[in-house]
Amino acid sequence: MVAPALLLLLALPAGAWRGLGLPRRPCVQCCHPAWPPAAPGPGAHMSDGDAWAGLPRLRPTIDISILKGEKGEAGVRGRSGRSGKEGPPGSRGLRGRKGQKGQAGLPGAQCPRAYAAFSVGRREGLHSADALQAVTFDTELVNLDGAFDLASGRFFCTAPGVYFLSLNVHTWNYKETYLHIMRNARAAAVLYAQPSERSVMQAQSLLLPLAAGDAVWVRMFQRDRDNAIFGESGDLYITFSGHLVKPDAEL
Repeated sequence: MVAPALLLLLALPAGAWRGLGLPRRPCVQCCHPAWPPAAPGPGAHMSDGDAWAGLPRLRPTIDISILKGEKGEAGVRGRSGRSGKEGPPGSRGLRGRKGQKGQAGLPGAQCPRAYAAFSVGRREGLHSADALQAVTFDTELVNLDGAFDLASGRFFCTAPGVYFLSLNVHTWNYKETYLHIMRNARAAAVLYAQPSERSVMQAQSLLLPLAAGDAVWVRMFQRDRDNAIFGESGDLYITFSGHLVKPDAEL
């Protein structure tokens, strides 16, 4: 209600203020006057009893800020704008400090390793008596876990994997030498020497995959000629050896 009353008072002409019976007091400026003030005309009448006649005529203005209402509620949030273009990569940051050393972990379980090896020999010479004859051995050089049976001349595989096998013999003068390295009932390799007036050392070797339970042995094969390998008690001429190169678990 204060603001409309002020507007009515400011709209009255200058001569009407005396009729309102208002006490005469100095004017206090409450609004922003127009500047510079307008100068009175040369023919303007000035009353001696009018204390305000000599003052410059003011043009009142209203400060709208005092009429400002309360702050309204926030509006609904608008939709997000499109993503801007990716900026260039920033420079690399400083290297951080080295962290503290961690505690040592518990010791792990020892990895199981598979081992298998044999090396046997025969000191006594052998002549073929049958068409197919197993070569037995009488000397044990290496026999891990007792996997080689001297009486039958067979190595029984307990650790499957790839094996290296080697057979060495001394031929007999004027006799044929015909042997097979066998895996179970199948020939895997042959060792052969023709009859000659001179005896020589003959060898055969191979890599052979073996499964658990496979048997490896040497077979003498007789054809139409006498088949023999030389041996004597003082020296070891006939040897059969093998060892595991890589177990199946590592293949």
